[in-house]
This record gives sequence, C-alpha cells and structure tokens, in this order.
Amino acid sequence: MTTTKVRPLDHITVVSLEHAIAAPFCTRQLADLGARVIKVERPGAGDFARAYDQRARGESSHFVWVNRSKESLALDLKDPQDLAVLKQLIAKADVLVQNLAPGATGRMGLDAATLRSENPRLIVCDISGYGNDGPYRDKKAYDLLIQSEAGFLSITGTPEHPSKSGNSIADIAAGMYAYTNILSALIQRDKTGEGSHIDVSMLEALGEWMGFPMYYAMDDASPPPRNAAAHATIYPYGPFAAGDGGTVMLGLQNEREWVKFCDCVLEQPELVHDTRFDSNAKRNQNRNALQALILDVFAKLTTAEVMARLEAAPIANARMNTMADLWAHPQLKARHRWTTVDSPAGELPALLPPGQQTAFDYRMGAIPRVGEHTEAILKELGVTR
Repeated sequence: MTTTKVRPLDHITVVSLEHAIAAPFCTRQLADLGARVIKVERPGAGDFARAYDQRARGESSHFVWVNRSKESLALDLKDPQDLAVLKQLIAKADVLVQNLAPGATGRMGLDAATLRSENPRLIVCDISGYGNDGPYRDKKAYDLLIQSEAGFLSITGTPEHPSKSGNSIADIAAGMYAYTNILSALIQRDKTGEGSHIDVSMLEALGEWMGFPMYYAMDDASPPPRNAAAHATIYPYGPFAAGDGGTVMLGLQNEREWVKFCDCVLEQPELVHDTRFDSNAKRNQNRNALQALILDVFAKLTTAEVMARLEAAPIANARMNTMADLWAHPQLKARHRWTTVDSPAGELPALLPPGQQTAFDYRMGAIPRVGEHTEAILKELGVTR
C-alpha cells in the first residue's frame, strides 16, 4: 500500500552550492526521495540558470526542471557572517553538494578534507568538468564543451556537420552519477558510520556513456560514422518518410525481424534471399540501395498505414514526436505520470520521476523564489541579523 508519510531520504539534509544543471539535477532527485535540500543562492539574482529564459510561464525552463522541492537560502559567501552561517549549516548536514568554479570551495575553507575533519559523517560531493586533479583540473567546463572533449560531437550529427545533443547530456550524466554515488555513500555510512568524499567529473560521466563508440573504434579503428537520426551500424534503423509527409522511425535488430520486414512490411519476401541484404553487415554496407527500396514502398502509404504494417509484423517503430506531442503523449497520460508543482508563476505541470513506487510517493514540492526560506533557516540556526 502506498504511503505518503515515509520516504527513503526523509531523515537526510543536503546543503548544495549549486548552479546550472549538473548539481541541481542531482539534488532534485535526492529531494524527490524526501531529502531536505537547502539550495544556497546569491542574494538577488540567485542561481544564474534562473535567467536562462522565461519560457515556463515567466520562469526559466532549466530552473523549473531541476529545482522543485528545495529551500532557497540567500547568502553572500564573500561576507564573513554569511560564510559563518553556511559553515554552521553544513556542520549539521548529511551531504554537501557543490559545482562551483574549480578551487572556489577550498578558498572558503569548505573543501572536503577540512569539512570532514570536523564532521566525519559528512558526505561531500564535488561535481566539476574534469575532476579534482590532473592537468585539466582548473579548466572551466560547460555542457557543450564536455560533449566536445568526450568525443560525443564527433559521432553525432550528419556526415557534414557534427551536432550537439538537444538536451544537456553531459550535465545530466554528471548529475546522475553524483546522485547514485551519494545514495551509495549513504548506504555505506550506515554500515561504517563514516561519510566520504565523492569527486564526479563531467568528462568521466559522459565518457562512460561513450562506451560503445569507444570500443567500436578500439585500436585506431574507424569510429561510427555520423548518420543523422539513422543508426550508425545497424540497418534499417532510423527515420523513413511516408507518402503523406510523415516520418516513421523503425528498427531491426536481427535476421528473424528482417524476414518479417520483407514479408509483412515491404511485401517483397524475395528480398530475404537478396545477397546484398542477407546480413546486417551487408544491409549496412548497401544501405543506399535498401533505403531506395523502402522509400519506394512507403511512398505509396500513409504514416498510419506504414505503422500498421510494422505493428502487424511486429517490427519496433515510433513516431517522430515534437515537444507538443510529448506533452500530450497518450502513454504518459494513461500511466498517470503527470502532476503539478507550485512555483513563483503558480502551478506548473511536472512529470513524476521515472519508476513507479509502491513503497512511497515521490516528493513533488514547490520551486522556490530566491531566498524564500532564508529567514526561516536563520531562525532555525539561532542567527539574527
């Protein structure tokens, strides 16, 4: 039976010196599980991601996405009194997350070694572009730059033009590994009584996600080619135009599906024995010829008719949806994945976190205004100013 009263991290307090996406994405997920997340922001402007745009009914799309269920504490960390408040807060916390500029926390006496000498149970998670040591330690890093350094751009796009991902994939990767490392550290602390220092590098996080193309290009072999929305090495696997102007994504994974595709979708069973196409390697090598055959058949069909044939085969397929299509996706609606969260702009729709739970309900709290909780937190600490 689902309960809304007990969540896995209800007993955990997280202090976060965060901006942009990587750290806020990590801490929002901790908040989803019930952690109290105190987000430290600059007085006035706050997290600079608040000013990226105003597309979410006057609020920043990036900020709305990754900052629900948090408390905002406005502190000027160049002010000794405010810095003392932060240190007092961290002394009582379970976790500190930070993705400030390289070396910034050390200059303020907030490095992991100093903090953990005072509070051995504290878990400190540093998120940076390249990690806390090595020749790139002090190099500034943003999502697109890490996409470039990690080789992601070299395999993404068209043959003529490399392309970035449409979302902040390097930030997301780093945020996910910070999140899972913190969960692991909390479990470990329950066993040992000791906290830990976690050093998450955006380069290493996205590098892990580059495993397939790295191994594909092992020992100076050629890398996967850039093929726009088509798969680089499996064919047919990608977008195909239908006769009514729509686009259908489809993917074949094995020879059994190739037989079904020829028989039920193309209605040309003789193609199964065509020596140009009788293995994935050959289909990939002769993709231009096979593409022409597929498009010739699809040109006589509507998008719905193509998808009906694919479903009957059955061959994996999908529509090339827009953002409007995603907002209205019938599967998300059928599975009740939408809820609302409060914000300075009023109630906003929000997707529940992935993974339906029977043990607890995710926390889906408000998106805070800059410094909204400063007075209450200072009072809790016994600080007057």
